[in-house]
Amino acid sequence: MTAHVSPESLPVWRLDDLYAGREDPRLEADLAAAAAANTDLLELKGRLIAARADAGVLGDLLDRGVTHYEAATNALWRVGAYAGLAASTARSDPDWARFEADIRARSAAIGADSLFFTLEINELEDAEVQAALAAVPAAARWRPWLRRVRAFRPHELSPDLERMLVDRGPAVANWTRLHDETLARMQVRAGRSRMTLPEALNALSDADPARRRRVAAGLSTALGEAAPTLGLVLNTLAFEKQVEDRWRRYPDPAAPRHLANEVDPEAVQALETAVSAGYERVSHRYYRLKAKLMGRAALDHWDRNAPLDTGAPRLWSWAEAREVVETSFRDLAPKFADSARDLFEQPWIDARPRAGKQSGAYSHPVIAPHHPYVFMNYMGERRDVLTLAHELGHAVHQRLCSPLGTLLADTPLTLAETASIFGEGLVFERLLAEAGPREQLGLLAGQIEDGLNTVVRQMAFHRFETRFHAARRDGELSAEAIGGLWLEVMGDSLGPAIRLNPGYEHYWGYISHFVHSPFYVYAYAFGDLLVRALMEKRREDPQGFVPLYEDLLASGGVRTCVEALARFGLDPRETEFWAAGVRQLERRVDAFEALVG
Repeated sequence: MTAHVSPESLPVWRLDDLYAGREDPRLEADLAAAAAANTDLLELKGRLIAARADAGVLGDLLDRGVTHYEAATNALWRVGAYAGLAASTARSDPDWARFEADIRARSAAIGADSLFFTLEINELEDAEVQAALAAVPAAARWRPWLRRVRAFRPHELSPDLERMLVDRGPAVANWTRLHDETLARMQVRAGRSRMTLPEALNALSDADPARRRRVAAGLSTALGEAAPTLGLVLNTLAFEKQVEDRWRRYPDPAAPRHLANEVDPEAVQALETAVSAGYERVSHRYYRLKAKLMGRAALDHWDRNAPLDTGAPRLWSWAEAREVVETSFRDLAPKFADSARDLFEQPWIDARPRAGKQSGAYSHPVIAPHHPYVFMNYMGERRDVLTLAHELGHAVHQRLCSPLGTLLADTPLTLAETASIFGEGLVFERLLAEAGPREQLGLLAGQIEDGLNTVVRQMAFHRFETRFHAARRDGELSAEAIGGLWLEVMGDSLGPAIRLNPGYEHYWGYISHFVHSPFYVYAYAFGDLLVRALMEKRREDPQGFVPLYEDLLASGGVRTCVEALARFGLDPRETEFWAAGVRQLERRVDAFEALVG
């Protein structure tokens, strides 16, 4: 491996405060506890409908039912979190793969027993539910969760069909498993070196242009060899989604994601319009400037994230990364830094790259009564420090809203990226403030590129998904056809100053969100531009901002995005909201252009 930081200096998590291993008897105890909670819940079957005319009785039944439902959820999610966390660091180990698949299947079978509950809730009329919540204050606390459940009311199927979909879910999930294991086993050859996928992606930011080119060639070859398998996965899951969406009467493939995010499709369309309208002024112009600065007419795709300084890049040890993150969080409020410090001091972070560990980064909340775990592959570069801040922002958010309980703490994606992107912004501001004049141009370029990757690139991913799913309605797409869509959409977003060389047509294959969470990606752009608006509010009134921001995070999924932002005087339904965020990114490019001259 070619990690820039000694692997021995990086933390590896311990999961034994969940379970000691695959044979831990607590696993069976928690699965049994989930089954018992669902048995208690089953005693209420039919009683909600029978009590619909009596608001007091119905309110009591709703409160009891949701309490049992959350107890079962906690037990199942705890077991599922352990299986997923452990397997994510051992994707080449068939024993962990089997364990994760078995847990998924057993959890689905147990969880299916509670399916009747949400279906029965949605048989009630709005007036009946509201009267019950008004009559029983204890039930009223579940209002936000009931709101989210009832949002899917028009799209529910018969109880038998819903049960069938739950029962077959673990089998469908094996396509995702195939995708993950294919990428985890991938070996990228670059000259005499062999790298994992995360190491290869990291090397595309190497200061040595010859190494970037070799790695890009090796990555293209590896992804090209895997493209038939990855394409089959994408095609199969898209077709499975088409069938279910048709039965559920969704108007388009992104509709269930919008409902889950509690966001109007019009808001997402306004976001896409604002970002694509800024392509020329932001991404196209920036890459022209970068090419000029590097003495090139245009950049090869492997130079897109190249550092401007061809010397050895500044590297941060784990201790230095911790210090800058904690200090940046403390500048906002001590509570944020204290929460992050707990994760550093406990064995709750896995940052060490190693064979078999999957790529990417995440913060897993597990369940509200537990603590989150942070997963990443730390290489010591600036973007790794920012990734650490991003995931710790998630973790702080998850801890702040944990008193709400698992169901109410669950945050829609439109707000779930707020704390993470805000955390990145805080750390970047500190890095920029501490940089000397020579570093500032590179840091400014890095921030612009991070913004382009989060806003422009993720919305281009959204456009790719939209076009792929539309094309899939006419039949299966070959890997070559998928690559053609990819080149078209990415070319539009990057502009003529980036050459999409042969081999780049396979790069869609490593974007796991297309498989794990269809139409997730716009949440990153949504969150980035939203955070830009929040940071402006902080600059206007630093002291007044902190309690409002803390309250936003602590509210978890209690408020919709519109409700949460209203307290800051912001409205994401307005096109101007998004256009203002794009203009902020454009001003960064203006500053960069002034420095370039």
